[in-house]
Amino acid sequence: MLNLQVIVVSTRPGRKGPLVADWFLEIAKKSPHFEVELVDLAEVNLPLFDEANHPRQQKYEHEHTKRWSEIVDRGDAYVFVTPEYNYGTPPSLTNALTYLGYEWSYKPAAFVSYGGVSGGTRSVESTKSILTTLGVMPLPQAVALPFFGKSIDAETNEFAPAERQSEAATKVLDELARWAKALKPMRA
Repeated sequence: MLNLQVIVVSTRPGRKGPLVADWFLEIAKKSPHFEVELVDLAEVNLPLFDEANHPRQQKYEHEHTKRWSEIVDRGDAYVFVTPEYNYGTPPSLTNALTYLGYEWSYKPAAFVSYGGVSGGTRSVESTKSILTTLGVMPLPQAVALPFFGKSIDAETNEFAPAERQSEAATKVLDELARWAKALKPMRA
């Protein structure tokens, strides 16, 4: 069984990323391909990149980096649940990606993006160039959630988008599994 890490990117107070991640997790847990692990960058709590050595050397000095390395290393595939900040990648994600090198390599990634009119798609596009530099295969398939706030129930505070979004999530998971199986031998 492959290990899928669903990574909540936003770390700011009042964030809605965990609501979106909870919705996606329920779908991912039904996938026959994956054991699913939630990773929240707010809980990982990495400071701004502070390692003296280049990540390629894997000579990590700080405990927070060693813990982050262990988390990322055990993943076979990733789904980044991400908003869009200023038309680009949230700083928390850029920082988290920068800390490591080999731990990300030869693994696929997909996105569940959320926001206003663009649904976070500009963030996804800018993040893909960072991922490919790290040897990650970003999938063209994604789940974009425009005007996602309209799908948050005011009473229950649960995120419940249209059924077509759940169908898109299932398709992304199936494609992610195909890539994760294909890339795994390359890490041996």
